[in-house]
Amino acid sequence: MTQDVVMEIFREAIMLAFKLALPVLLVAMIVGLVIAILQAATQIHEQTISFAPKAIAVGLTLFFMAPWMINEILDFVNFIFEKMAQVPIT
Repeated sequence: MTQDVVMEIFREAIMLAFKLALPVLLVAMIVGLVIAILQAATQIHEQTISFAPKAIAVGLTLFFMAPWMINEILDFVNFIFEKMAQVPIT
């Protein structure tokens, strides 16, 4: 296995991690921003108020995005197996 193949695998793995994390992080950020605006508007500065809505939003995002995430992971696993099949046996 050459260095180029290893670098391609690492690059694909990092891109997969970004693709899988991005929707969850965006939802958490948007919900946190909305709650922060509401807290600023009502002058309620309690740290624990934002936890439950963020947890629910992240959980729902994971629930609805799970099929897509699983397909992305399976595509990556197939990519790895294709690369393994190309490795010459010595």
